Amino acid sequence: MERDVLFRLRSRLDSEEEAKLSPRAALSRNALRRRHDRNAVRDHRQSFAIDADRILHSAAYSRYIDKTQVFYLVKNDHITHRVLHVQLASRIARTIGRHLSLNEDLIEAVALGHDLGHAPFGHDGETYLSRLCQKHGIGHFLHAVQSVEFLEHIERKGQGLNLSLQVLDGILSHDGELDIPALSPDSPMTFEDLDRRMEEKKQDPARHLVPMTLEGCVVRLADTISYVGRDVEDAIRLGLIQRGDLPAECRRLLGETNGRIVYTLVTDLIETSLDQGHVAFSRETADVLTQLKNFNRDRIYYNPRIKREGRKIEALFGMLFERLLVDLDAETSGFPMLTEYLEGMAPAYRRQRAPAEIVRDFIAGMTDEYFLRLARETLLPQYVEGLMARE
Repeated sequence: MERDVLFRLRSRLDSEEEAKLSPRAALSRNALRRRHDRNAVRDHRQSFAIDADRILHSAAYSRYIDKTQVFYLVKNDHITHRVLHVQLASRIARTIGRHLSLNEDLIEAVALGHDLGHAPFGHDGETYLSRLCQKHGIGHFLHAVQSVEFLEHIERKGQGLNLSLQVLDGILSHDGELDIPALSPDSPMTFEDLDRRMEEKKQDPARHLVPMTLEGCVVRLADTISYVGRDVEDAIRLGLIQRGDLPAECRRLLGETNGRIVYTLVTDLIETSLDQGHVAFSRETADVLTQLKNFNRDRIYYNPRIKREGRKIEALFGMLFERLLVDLDAETSGFPMLTEYLEGMAPAYRRQRAPAEIVRDFIAGMTDEYFLRLARETLLPQYVEGLMARE
């Protein structure tokens, strides 16, 4: 009886969405799943809220806590890690979505999951792993594609989370610097389209993907809003730049603190996008935002002071990748890949993955600290005690 009451409440919430949300919003009752999901059908939560909860409780989400955002191998508790970036992106995107009368549950699910596939050591790690993937003939490594891989094929020991198409599409399509006047949703898709786009993206990283929902478009722009000013604050804290180094036009129009930059960008985006079939910044704000992103790229992301250990990290990626391939082929007893990753994995995962793809998935899921610990244990000689057994 209690379950029936809760189910009626969910049905009422679904009906209320049509009345209160924009005609352009994605409705929860229209969520599409690859497989019939009896639990989702009988749940009192709405469909996209279920997806957000599944992502929040996933193993991949728990690893956000020790994954690099921009600055790695830095001992400073106030520098942004991936988990904080994701929380900021989610909050910013939901604020925008609320003012545009969009589906906040869908926005939250996409935002929480959009960076799950990031390799250790941020975008540098993504570059190193991508080179290795190309070398072994499995296409480019892209964190947006890998995020979907985790959610569809790796979580729950290879069973996947059976998330909705709208969420997976938003995650796949969130990436890419945007310097166009407006972002409009792509045409509706199927799961076959999703699979095809993932393969095309791995072969051609420059392939431009646009989300199928306005909610996905919001997350894509909120992603930029959440990091562009925060990266400036982190760089100032580390002494890479000073606040006065910011371009004068950026300081005048956007502000010179992260809080002011976020507020200005969110306000401009809402005002420009209200009652439109797209999301966009005003032309002036978009131009100045491009200036700020270029400044960050030149003065922060490519700053040689934060790349000092890059060659060492890249070398470790290469050695670890090759060692893991050897051990996977030999099925070395007790090796972490087998005992911690493949043990209990659904048989279909091993059948459908080439060895290099399994190694890619394993490394992509590592936190920075786990990567370094495994590299030490696997690649460096260890002291051994008690070699001579007593009679």
